Amino acid sequence: MSTPKKGAGGPTGSDERRYSSVVVDGVAQAPSRAMLRAVGFTDADFRKSQIGIASTWSMVTPCNMHIDGLAKAAAAGANGAGGKAVEFNTITVSDGISMGTPGMRYSLVSREVIADSIETVVAAEGFDGFVAIGGCDKNMPGCVMAMARLNRPSVFVYGGTIQPGAGRRDIVSVFEAVGAVASGRMSEVQLLEVERTAIPGPGSCGGMYTANTMASAIEALGLSLPNSSGQEAVSGEKRDDAFRAGAAVVDLVKRGIRPSDILSREAFENAITVVIALGGSTNAVLHLLAMAHEAGIPLALDDFTRIGRRVPVLADLRPSGKYTMSELVAIGGVQPLIKLLLEGGLLHGQCLTVSGRTLAENAAPVRPYPAGQTIVHGLDDPLKKDSHLVVLYGNIAPEGAVAKISGKEGLRFEGRARVFGSEELALAAILDGTVVAGDVIVIRYEGPRGGPGMREMLSPTGAIMGKGLGDKVALITDGRFSGGSHGFVVGHVSPEAAVGGPIALLEDGDRITIDAESRTIEVDLPAAELERRRNRWSPAAGAPPPGVLSKYAQLVSSASVGAVTTR
Repeated sequence: MSTPKKGAGGPTGSDERRYSSVVVDGVAQAPSRAMLRAVGFTDADFRKSQIGIASTWSMVTPCNMHIDGLAKAAAAGANGAGGKAVEFNTITVSDGISMGTPGMRYSLVSREVIADSIETVVAAEGFDGFVAIGGCDKNMPGCVMAMARLNRPSVFVYGGTIQPGAGRRDIVSVFEAVGAVASGRMSEVQLLEVERTAIPGPGSCGGMYTANTMASAIEALGLSLPNSSGQEAVSGEKRDDAFRAGAAVVDLVKRGIRPSDILSREAFENAITVVIALGGSTNAVLHLLAMAHEAGIPLALDDFTRIGRRVPVLADLRPSGKYTMSELVAIGGVQPLIKLLLEGGLLHGQCLTVSGRTLAENAAPVRPYPAGQTIVHGLDDPLKKDSHLVVLYGNIAPEGAVAKISGKEGLRFEGRARVFGSEELALAAILDGTVVAGDVIVIRYEGPRGGPGMREMLSPTGAIMGKGLGDKVALITDGRFSGGSHGFVVGHVSPEAAVGGPIALLEDGDRITIDAESRTIEVDLPAAELERRRNRWSPAAGAPPPGVLSKYAQLVSSASVGAVTTR
């Protein structure tokens, strides 16, 4: 077993209760103890390490509807290991429900709210360590951002993937069915049947969409126990994962292992490698940049390009591939992939994890995927020899943009711009036939500041696929994409339109070229014409409503550095 380095000032040995002792020890803290007795503390509990259980349970989404049970399992694990568990909640919002509506502006904002709220409770209550449990997309980076900021012993637990619906359907099946109805390829009666059967119960969306991508990335980072990302939400294995996480945090407190001992640059490179091998979501770029920022680890867009040149896509998972996360779980989950990548020299095996062992030590006893399975290809037979996540630069995106290019839609697209000032306007034009083959759909003023909130474009991309235009049009935006989006799509265009980025200067009919091989995104205009348009440009009128969106718009940074709100 590896010997961990000590985090700066970390509690070790006799100093296990560094934080909670300030709250409950001594005559002066009698009022604190009195309050805690009312919520179930006994005399013996005041001598134990206090372990917070941060739950994102909510009935607003199937992704999180079962997490109260996982929180109780984690609490039982912490209590059984000699700690004193204290459960508390933070928020979640549903991307799938709010998609395509003004409510989606709050999705990325919720990442910051979750991080802020966990930090607030853990620091205010003096917990010695904590378990954070997340299900929907922004829960996971939000939890990790809080773990990095607080730098207290902590473990992340993924809520688990949903089981497939009838006919192996999932939420993306419904979005694409909407486009199929608009094109006349499906009736509204058939759409209703898809709607009624796609989501059978608890768990996060079932492909290698953002939730499963981020869960896998966090496991590769070392912040969750082995195979936490590779379990169904309704399984006994998932409850056991939560129980073991509670016990693990107590052990981390005793040993003084903190996130700063785990979150190295090499750990982030491991996470990027696993995301690429799985064919994961473009949101991973945004979130890993933000998580690294909170951990004080230098990470940039170009690191994704550097790593992507040598890491292949191996997993044939939705949205671009055939299989669901449940089918990957059935053959062993993510740990056999980690072992495969380690054997290929593509991961840093020496990185410490919350198990107290290194990544390589965790993977050593893992069995390889069964012979004959076709979900995960070997290193000698990749689906794509390099990354599907392609960082592009050019006169449209001088600070960068992120494309998701599986290769199935081609590696180059040239077409005429069809420009829209919002997602709603673009979706209407796709559904009514205004958008035709050869168009490059431009959706702008949807960036972190301009949206505000950087909405995901699953409704437009789902409609494109449903209408059979997936390989006939491209879509670029200063917003972002759901992990369920596929096709020739480019997001995170930076600088965004709201701050005068070049995407604000595009006009209908401009010729745009996207080239994944040269990693460029260019409009065929001379610099003088762009400058002329810039001199005429003025910011869009209006302001976000007062409240969290207004605060967010004032604080948020560019997508090219993770759309963070802390400096």
